[in-house]
Order: sequence, then C-alpha cells, then structure tokens
Amino acid sequence: MEPVKASFLARPEFKANPYPFYARMREQAPVVRLSIALPGQFWLITRHDDIVAMLKDERISRELLEKLSWLPPFVRPVFDNMLGREPPDHGRLRTLVSKAFTPRRIDALGGQVERVCEDLLSAQPSGRPFDLVADYALPLPLTVIGELLGVPPEDRRRFHRLVQGSLPLGASWGSLLEIPRALPYFWQLMRYFRGLFAERRLRPREDLFSALVQAEEAGDRLNANELLGTATLLVAAGYETTVHLVASGALALLQHPDERARFEEGRGIVDSAIEELLRYTTPVEMTTPRITLEDITYASVTIPKGALVSGVLGSANRDESQFVEPDRLDLGRQPNKHVAFGVGHHFCLGASLARLEARIALTTLFRQRPALRLAQPAESLRWRKSLSLRALTALPVMS
Repeated sequence: MEPVKASFLARPEFKANPYPFYARMREQAPVVRLSIALPGQFWLITRHDDIVAMLKDERISRELLEKLSWLPPFVRPVFDNMLGREPPDHGRLRTLVSKAFTPRRIDALGGQVERVCEDLLSAQPSGRPFDLVADYALPLPLTVIGELLGVPPEDRRRFHRLVQGSLPLGASWGSLLEIPRALPYFWQLMRYFRGLFAERRLRPREDLFSALVQAEEAGDRLNANELLGTATLLVAAGYETTVHLVASGALALLQHPDERARFEEGRGIVDSAIEELLRYTTPVEMTTPRITLEDITYASVTIPKGALVSGVLGSANRDESQFVEPDRLDLGRQPNKHVAFGVGHHFCLGASLARLEARIALTTLFRQRPALRLAQPAESLRWRKSLSLRALTALPVMS
C-alpha cells in the first residue's frame, strides 16, 4: 500500500466511518507509512497485538523534545511531562503525581460530577434542540478538572477559554496550520499556571495544585517545568477523552435502541457499558508519536531507527482477531481488552476520572431525558478535522 496521507485520515468525512478502511489496512498493510508535513519518516501500526507490543517496546521512546527543537521553549510542557519521559524519569514523575492524583481524590468527585451534570441538563430546554457537545459534554470535564486543580470560580471562564484555545498543541494535532493560532493561548495558560502554583506554595488549599506543589518522595519534588508539564497533562487527560466519550457514547446509544434499553435498565452492566463505549467509539483514535531507537520490525515491515511511529487505537479496538463481531455494540461484552487508554507504563493517568465522568454523565443524561433523540439525521452530523481524535463538532438532540 502507498503511504497514507495524514490529510485523508484527518478529513471529517473519513471520521464519520473510518472502520472499513482500518479493516483493509489490518489485512493488506498492517504497518504503513504516513505522509505528513513533518521531517523524517512516520509510520502507523494498525493491528491490536502489534500496537500492544509497540506500546511496551523499550526500543521505542516517548522522549521527542530533541526532534521537536523548533518549538518555542514555553511549549515544552506539552512534551516535558511523565507522558514524554521514559524510565527512570517516568517512574519518578508518576510516583510523585500519584501522591496527588489519588483514587480516593477521584472517587470523592462522584457527587460533584453528578451535580454538574444535573445543572447543565436543567439549563437545557425541553422540546427544543440543544447541542450535547457544547452544552453538556464539553463544559462537564472543564468544570470538574478546574475544580479538581483548584482554579478559582472567578477564573473559570478564562481557564475554559485558554484550554480550548490551546487544544491544537495537545492530542488533536489535526492541522499544523492550527498550531500558530494556539500558541498565544498556551502561553497565557502557562503564565496562569505559574501564578497559581506560586500562590499555592504560600497558601496551600485542598486542591490538586496544592498537592502537586507538596508532593515529595525521598526528598524529591517536581521542579517548575515538571509542575507545568504535569498540569498540562492533567488538563488533557481530564478533558479530551471525556468530552468525546460522552458525546460519541450518547450517539452510539441513540443509534442502538436495544443497547440503550439495556443501559437504561442498568442491571449491573453500566461499568461494562462504559468499557464497550470506549472500545466502540475510541475517542483518542491514535497514540501520540514515539521515536524508534533502532530498526524495529512489525508484521514483516522494518521501521528504521529515528522514525516516528504511532498506533491506530481505533483500528486495534475493531480488530477481528481480538474481538468477536468487533463492529457490533455489545454493552455486556466480555472479555473486552480494548486499548482506548493505552497499555504499559504510559497507561492514561486520567483513565479513572474519564470513566467516572462518562458513567455519571451518560446515566444522568438518559435518566433525566428518557425521550432523548437526535435532532437531525446521524448521516448529516459533522466530525472534527483531526488526525488523532474521532470527535463530533456538534450533536443536536432534543427531548
């Protein structure tokens, strides 16, 4: 197969249903060159088992800063965090961050998430369309991560604006043309984080920013750049997956009435339902790039040393060698070894938060709006232009 153009994979029309193409890639070209406006070679891996192996392969590194030396210094926190580090640095940072981002802290958010969901839904009209993305799926995680981090209420509007403006530098990387427009937003966001960290050093509170400043292991603390990188990572981990899982998960349930009925009845399948929606929709469709430290062979294709490589998670989660009837939505699917959050030591830090928010957001949505339906044909819905995300731009619904 000829190299696949990044512009083709990022097209909104392709995002509407990429799975037949992924199936052909798994069969005909499981490892394929990506044609993209970046220096050097870029390769995609599409089969489930190969992606799992790649994500655990010590011959492939997440440390990309040297290859991205053209980025302005203030953008380094996008990559200079534990997600962009390998052992032993990765383990040190994850240990420190885990002291602040604890399961107990996440579990305690349940009541708060439910209140935010109820408030957002109460503000939407009955009998008239509203946008489930802009009015529900998007403000929910932004509000929750803002409260978790300790962003003061009076700063929330500014925080939301800066995060949304910075997104092209994060997981979406849909168009290189979007990066210059995102830089001023990201610069302001980093400046805001520095000010908040300085304040929490002097006056700590019961929030995640204070916990990060205080986190310590054997006399080691996060330095200034690591604090900024970790804050950036937590915002991305607590935002992108949740927004698109809630929106695409709601769409999947609306399009599958029998599975929606199972979900609304509950009966112990809500947790497995969230795992299946993660597999079926795979909001983060592609891993962030890694760099090969030597020549590496997958599926009889040799990827040269110094090349960038990414796993197509959206393809892995529909791989027929791993999942029975992979294109069927089955909320009770067992087993379900999806890779929506990655695997190995770079497993998504925000996985537990995303699961909690999606579970509460979707159960609250269908409980409060039992007559919820699409306000326009599914075929006319628009998908966001992005290489690594599969995300709706809007989801008009009514009840």
